[in-house]
Amino acid sequence: TTEIYTLSLHDALPIFDREYLLEKEYVFEEKTDANRNGLIIRNWILPVGKYNFEKSNLLIILPNGYPEVRPDMWYFNPALLLVPSNSLAKQTQANINFEGKIWQRWSRHYPANEWRCGIDGIHTYLKKVQTALENAT
Repeated sequence: TTEIYTLSLHDALPIFDREYLLEKEYVFEEKTDANRNGLIIRNWILPVGKYNFEKSNLLIILPNGYPEVRPDMWYFNPALLLVPSNSLAKQTQANINFEGKIWQRWSRHYPANEWRCGIDGIHTYLKKVQTALENAT
C-alpha cells in the first residue's frame, strides 16, 4: 500500500481539509520550512496537452490564521511550461525555496472579499488552482 498522508509536527490543516484530501485520495504532506506551513500535494494532474508535464507537485503555503485567512498564490515543482511554445505562463516567472527545492510561483490571488470564513478551504482553493491552470496563457 502507498502512504497517502504524512503528518508533520506542526500541522496547519484543519480536520475538514485533511478529511477532504483523504476522501479524494490525494497524496499529500504537511510540511514546515522557515516558519512557513505548507501543504504539498504530490503528482497534481495537469490539464492534458497544455503543459510540459502531465503531473507536478503542488505547494500551497498556509498563512498564519488559516482557514480564517485565505492562502495567497501557489507553487509547482517541477516548474511548468506551456506547450507547444515552451514558455512560462503569465505571472509564473518568480520562484521560492521550500524544503531545499525550487518551486515556481503562480502569482494568483484570491480576493479577500471572496474568501468565505467557515465555508472555504482547500476544497475551494484547489478549484481556483485548477481553473487557473486551464485558463493560463
